Amino acid sequence: MEPQQFIYVLRLMPEYLVESNWTNETNEIVGRHFESLKRLLAKGTVIMAGRTTTMDETAFGIVVFTAESQGEAERIMLSDPAVVEGVMTAELHPFRIALANMQV
Repeated sequence: MEPQQFIYVLRLMPEYLVESNWTNETNEIVGRHFESLKRLLAKGTVIMAGRTTTMDETAFGIVVFTAESQGEAERIMLSDPAVVEGVMTAELHPFRIALANMQV
């Protein structure tokens, strides 16, 4: 069976929209989140990841990736360090890239 595409949408918990609420621990967790995504990218699981440049209630990030099943996709999303540690919430959706120009 061919891997399916998924997207998860990440949102900071409201308290982290205020920069003064960030601690060294928060920064370390987000660093682990980024390193985890880099590992998944190197494995070919993550297709792309990014975030809006706003730091308000409209801010969000996305991770577009492949998984063998909905269950595996949920496991990948729920193992994201920022989700595990409660810095971000995540919402999973089945997804299909229709057009892409990955030259950035």
